[in-house]
Amino acid sequence: MKLALYQRDDCHLCDAALDVLAQAGAPDFESVWIDGDAALEARYGARVPVLRDEDSGAELAWPFDHVAVSAFLRGG
Repeated sequence: MKLALYQRDDCHLCDAALDVLAQAGAPDFESVWIDGDAALEARYGARVPVLRDEDSGAELAWPFDHVAVSAFLRGG
């Protein structure tokens, strides 16, 4: 599972998501900054933060908690 967290600069929700991912014991992930990328801003815009499994395309959009992240990581 290759994970990416889509986020914006100066985003308090993105900071909260990082805490939740730590609580859930999420494996390493890539931080993808959508600011300045028109395609990513159009796709994710106000939805950030979004955790995405780059292999399957599955996404978990905010708000999420450690229980939801754990279930996402298990594929359910």
